[in-house]
Amino acid sequence: MKRAVFSFLFACFFFASVYAQQDPISGHTVIVFPFDNTSSSPSLEWLGECFPSALESHLDSPVLYVVTRDERLRAYDRQGVPSGVHPSRATLYRIAEQMDVDFAVFGSYSYDGARLTATAQLLDMRAQKLLPAAAESAPLFDLAIVQSTLAWDLLHSIHPNFTVSKDRYISSFPAMQLDALESYTHGVLAATAEEKIQNYREATRLNLSFPEAWLALGKAYFAERSYEQAGAAFEKIPPSSRLAREANFYLGLSAYAHGDFDKAERAFEFVAARVPLAEVYNNLGVVAARRGPGGQRRAAEDFEKAIENDPSNPDYHFNLGVTLARAGDKAKAGRELRLDLDARPTDSEAKNFLDSLALPGPAQTATASSAPAQAAPASPAKIPAERLTRTYQENAFRQMTTQMQGWAEQRFARSDPRSHARYHVELGNELLAHGFTTEAEAEFRHAATVDPASPAPLAALAEVYDARGDAAEARTQAEASLHLHESAAAYLVLARLDLRENRTASASDEIARALQLEPRNLTAQDLKRTLAAKLAEKAQPLPQP
Repeated sequence: MKRAVFSFLFACFFFASVYAQQDPISGHTVIVFPFDNTSSSPSLEWLGECFPSALESHLDSPVLYVVTRDERLRAYDRQGVPSGVHPSRATLYRIAEQMDVDFAVFGSYSYDGARLTATAQLLDMRAQKLLPAAAESAPLFDLAIVQSTLAWDLLHSIHPNFTVSKDRYISSFPAMQLDALESYTHGVLAATAEEKIQNYREATRLNLSFPEAWLALGKAYFAERSYEQAGAAFEKIPPSSRLAREANFYLGLSAYAHGDFDKAERAFEFVAARVPLAEVYNNLGVVAARRGPGGQRRAAEDFEKAIENDPSNPDYHFNLGVTLARAGDKAKAGRELRLDLDARPTDSEAKNFLDSLALPGPAQTATASSAPAQAAPASPAKIPAERLTRTYQENAFRQMTTQMQGWAEQRFARSDPRSHARYHVELGNELLAHGFTTEAEAEFRHAATVDPASPAPLAALAEVYDARGDAAEARTQAEASLHLHESAAAYLVLARLDLRENRTASASDEIARALQLEPRNLTAQDLKRTLAAKLAEKAQPLPQP
């Protein structure tokens, strides 16, 4: 995947200039090291890993790529540092330098029996400068608030033009129970699959709205080949979550493993519509191939997309070769199988299958090239199964697109307008969720240009104007979106505006319409409760003097 990404570097620069009018996103890469426990309580040692986990989920955005724990542990391994050891600052600096990050975060925490105090400090790797430390304090049960407050402090240091207030930023994160965080972190640190599953299950029991814990639980089950349990965990992650793409990739694998090809296809299509990853197109091709003769053309198209995104992966050539042989095109199948063997000479399955096709040698091929091609399907008994890709590599894609949005633009420029626009709308939604309203607006406007018939960009623009306090323009954009097609998002913008203007009848109608479209929409349910409280307040008698 990475080699294929870098092979597009020059194209990236070209597309970045072509799309300069969009203000392509350029961001930073950050590594958060485990915090040091300076308290006298060994029982709080788990907090050291809890802080990087929380800061990753809070800071990670389209303009800021936060190195994952797995990537950090691989860097530790390259330096010969055991995962359970707290390295010196000098060693951490060498690790950050080796990973070529823009910023490194060092931190510590203490506990006096009543209050937890955490300190975080940014090291600017480019300027070789330590920035002023940020410190936050609160009762231990408010750990989640300490973490989100530190995230705001760090974000404001990295992006000084960040305009979202601290209170508003903190309130954007759901409440998190201390014991749920502790169970989740113990799961991260656990050495055995059984311990991981036990801790992740406890974390999700304590907090049903904990996407990180559901994803980790699903992956733990998946590693143990408990595919139905894995799929059930992955389905708990809402489509709006930043983890939904990875969850659906593994949901697709889990569904495929127990024969539910319809669910597998839907899950892989969810991911493919949002990020152009070779492994997702490959797996869509494998599912299509299982549909029988009718799916062969779709399978070949998907494998070709996978190869276009990552021509260096031999499995994709193998899969295309198998599908072409199944369709009777032995010559093209042989060419793909040879490309597989060029990259991986030890692939005995590919070699045996190529031999079974009994293709002519080079001299015979040259003589026969002028003759009409005859479609002679290979014997079904000799045709091997196409290969799934089980590794999800969005991080490699995101590391590139964080720095150079043009690469993603290049990938989507050849797709249908709806998928292209959806990508920019979801990118804008992630930016908006992290407070980058100007950048989000640029993405929504570009989406509206790419697909003028789509209501989603206009509904998203209404959200931007609502966040800015421009009620008139928010209403205009929401109504324009509804003119194209009904959506819960547009109705909810109008409902919020009407609630603020005490137009309760209109707000009630708009909330009802939103719930009719999306009965499980949490925002609509919250607004319904807000409306009920407002109506109850109006019905109360005036207080007696």
